[in-house]
Amino acid sequence: MYTTADPEWGIAAYTFRNTELPRLLTEQDGLYTLLLRGNGAPRAEIVDSISRAHPGGDTGRWLADLASPDVAVLTLTITEAGYRVAADGTGTAIDRVLAGLRARHRAGGAPIALVPCDNLPGNGGVLREALGRAAANEDPGFRSWIEENVSFVDTVVDRITPATAEDDSVTAAELTGFDDHAPVVTEPFNEWLLAGDFPLGRPSWEHAGARFVDDLAAYEQRKLWLLNGAHTLLAYVGPTLGCTTVDEAVRHPVPAALTESWWDTATRHASLPAEDLAGYRERLLRRFSSRGIRHNLVQIAAGGSSKIPARILPVLRAERSRQRLPEAPVATLAGWLIHLRDRQVDDPRADELVSLARSDDAARRVLSALDADLADDRELITAVDDYVDHLRHAADRSPST
Repeated sequence: MYTTADPEWGIAAYTFRNTELPRLLTEQDGLYTLLLRGNGAPRAEIVDSISRAHPGGDTGRWLADLASPDVAVLTLTITEAGYRVAADGTGTAIDRVLAGLRARHRAGGAPIALVPCDNLPGNGGVLREALGRAAANEDPGFRSWIEENVSFVDTVVDRITPATAEDDSVTAAELTGFDDHAPVVTEPFNEWLLAGDFPLGRPSWEHAGARFVDDLAAYEQRKLWLLNGAHTLLAYVGPTLGCTTVDEAVRHPVPAALTESWWDTATRHASLPAEDLAGYRERLLRRFSSRGIRHNLVQIAAGGSSKIPARILPVLRAERSRQRLPEAPVATLAGWLIHLRDRQVDDPRADELVSLARSDDAARRVLSALDADLADDRELITAVDDYVDHLRHAADRSPST
């Protein structure tokens, strides 16, 4: 079965992390298998939306594509950490986008829509601000062109997509007959919400289930806090208790109870109606518990210095403003502290944070790196320190998962 959202459009795909993937996709004529794993038998469909695939190092092709008026939309997934900028105002991913826009401006300046798909509130606005900082020293005419011709679309993407395992290619081939060396594994559930303008048009993504809405804020909040926030909690608490995947963690009594507690806390501050939030929680628990998806906690644990401020701290600040100190965010911060001390850390700020986590007064120093106000909260710091000991003792008593 082949699937494409809109046959009138095609994708020129670039990856700046993996040079092997573009080669594999090129050898497969851009085809890849979407392998859906849930609690039942896996299903597969072949996707033919990719017209060509390139490594990010193919700078000439990248600039030519962004300069072309035939390119109307640029979608981006650079993760939360990709929006960090260096002291000189540029950042790796943002600088590449800026170079592409500069080429487009020189080539005639056709409008374009930028569509970030990262787990950040107001991700379109975040991208706009990051590009604005990076372009601060650019020609005023170029900066004005960006303001007038580049649209920034806000999105919410909700679909659990773990790293592909070795046996997934075998399963995909058995289901489709296609020898795929680049399958993508995901859950059956999906939700893609978008808000913004597309000055040169867009694919008919709604045919594949996308929804276009006027205001994403409440949906962003729901997804970031309830799904991504719970994932972050599980990623730092679960491994301390011997769990390696999300489904193992939500079957363990300690992280399972903390997840429910986190949802109780977060929904007190969420904007959507209570019945919507309750239904979302029920669906999340089913999704997290699915044995068909092996979502490794180590994958989710990457980039905590960017994820925690977006997913956990807004709720914690709201609770502290009401003089409450809820257990779940404290447990998340304690688990992160253990992670920084004891595990291989994949984070743009790893060197700084690991050093702080292994120093005296570690909780205060690590929190200070995220938010100076929280670092001055002695009650919170004491609670995090105490919870580190609590988790270590719980690990000693932990049942097998």
